[in-house]
Amino acid sequence: MDVVDLHCDALWKMTTAKGTIPFRNGKELDTNLYRLQKGKVKVQAFALFIEPSVKTAEQFSEILKQVDAFYEYVLKKNLEMKQIKTWKDFDDLKEGEIGAFLTLEGVDGIGNDLTHLRTLYRLGVLSVGLTWNPANLAADGVGEPRGGGLTLFGKEIVQLNNEHQVLTDVSHLSERGFWDVLELADYPIASHSNSKALCNHPRNLTDEQAEALFKKGGMIHVVYNPPFITESGEATIDDLIRHIDHFCSLGGVHQIGLGSDFDGITEKVKGLEDAAQTQNLIVKLLKYFTEEEVRGFAGENFLRNRPK
Repeated sequence: MDVVDLHCDALWKMTTAKGTIPFRNGKELDTNLYRLQKGKVKVQAFALFIEPSVKTAEQFSEILKQVDAFYEYVLKKNLEMKQIKTWKDFDDLKEGEIGAFLTLEGVDGIGNDLTHLRTLYRLGVLSVGLTWNPANLAADGVGEPRGGGLTLFGKEIVQLNNEHQVLTDVSHLSERGFWDVLELADYPIASHSNSKALCNHPRNLTDEQAEALFKKGGMIHVVYNPPFITESGEATIDDLIRHIDHFCSLGGVHQIGLGSDFDGITEKVKGLEDAAQTQNLIVKLLKYFTEEEVRGFAGENFLRNRPK
């Protein structure tokens, strides 16, 4: 069953290693080409993520290095990988091709310059998260004790996302920031978040948030990171499925997807340690849900709900 995965950090891992990890078969990558093929991942989103320790003046340059890695190491050297730059491109993928698109995880790197953001749109960014865990010029993340919402600049970014039919990602946002986005965004999404009712972690969503996101037409893509799945920090595939089942109980059966966070996590779900094992999750899901529902979770919900 083909899968759409809304989040991985392969570009960050590859650039941190200064290009020494081959995307095709690099053992260090959870989402190398061979593992994506084996796991039947038909579309993989590649996040642009900058460590908070990077100096402000160097952050946009670091983002561009990751964009360059995407073009040079993921696309150019692997003809099976096809870039998705517009939403229509999803419909043009052929047998044997894997779609790849860029997302921005935190807008720190654009500074206060929307020209930088428009440049990233032109390079193919289709989803923008305002923050990682700390605060920035746009909003507070879940790691900022202040818990503030969007700034005026953050609201400008959401409006620009709307104009360009770009998703606004609420994963990592403070709760107040979440509600600000939900009020403004035409295309809200949680690319890699789980249920706070099942695992009380700051990165997860309350039932109230989940229900509101579903009502707005947004999606929640569950994340494979064990600390976001169980409070013990150890997780099985069944534990992850409980989050899917819970979101279904809140009315989200047609608005649930997958967002692994591979290459950005150190702990792994048992039996779901890299992209090659993705079908282990699909097989287990088929024991609890109908084939139509599982196809939805795997990718069809996203393809149906994405901007047109």
